[in-house]
Amino acid sequence: MKIDITDYRHVYAIGDLQGCFAALKALLKEIQFDPSQDFIIFTGDLVARGEDSLSCLRFVKKLYDQNAAATILGNHDLTLIATARGIKKIKVKDRTQDIFDAMDGSDLIDWLRHQPLFIEIIDHAPQQTEAKLSVIVHAGIPHIWSIQQVANYASEVEQVLQADIERLDDFLKEMYGSQPNAWNDDLSGTIRLRVITNYLTRMRLSDGQSALEFEFKASLDDQMPEGYQPWFNFNGQVEQTHQIIFGHWAALQAKPIRQNIVAVDGGCVWGGELVAFHLKSGEFFKVQNPL
Repeated sequence: MKIDITDYRHVYAIGDLQGCFAALKALLKEIQFDPSQDFIIFTGDLVARGEDSLSCLRFVKKLYDQNAAATILGNHDLTLIATARGIKKIKVKDRTQDIFDAMDGSDLIDWLRHQPLFIEIIDHAPQQTEAKLSVIVHAGIPHIWSIQQVANYASEVEQVLQADIERLDDFLKEMYGSQPNAWNDDLSGTIRLRVITNYLTRMRLSDGQSALEFEFKASLDDQMPEGYQPWFNFNGQVEQTHQIIFGHWAALQAKPIRQNIVAVDGGCVWGGELVAFHLKSGEFFKVQNPL
């Protein structure tokens, strides 16, 4: 999916909401968000663990319907979809029961499954000689993939998520698992879709061949499993042409990793901050969770 942000006044990437609706309202007040002039791209994980996932879903969809926002899918969003289909059991700690009980719950979940896993952002600002290019994903992009591969592979999963219920359920039943943990062009079927999904929605560490490690969730200062590094340490193909903006990794505390790598998950649901990154200026806006 591609979005041209040239004509918007302000464009923000907002990190993982995870149901923190009070913090979202506070952040929008902080940035003086105006849906008639501004635009937000949410980095996925709209739901789970926070105090009001239902209101988060409703609000983001409302902005989407006003052409004032877009969102990508995170791992918690996929779990919500799988739970709605009976593939996963409801977890009390996710605090999402009210979504399933709501009269508009089914419509919200159906809307959610039609959202992309990857968005490419184009900004033809007049002061720039070339368009500024960014990509937004939930977890990251393996260094071995080109921008066209990312778009193609994400589309493969999106088509199944948006397909008829039988095909959707077949995928969701096989979506969970950590093996195989590395990309291979010969992968096919639901196994191929699982690996693509794991890269885009679960990745933190990988090795030089882009094999994934799924247990590590700590900060960059903590000891990592031997042979593995943060996925962005490998100076991937996409980074050469695009700024990569991602969420998912709360321990990074929402900061620029380097010029073309920006983390925006501030761990709001864990007592941290909800973060908005201004795509045109590079400025960060942060609010504490008021609850």
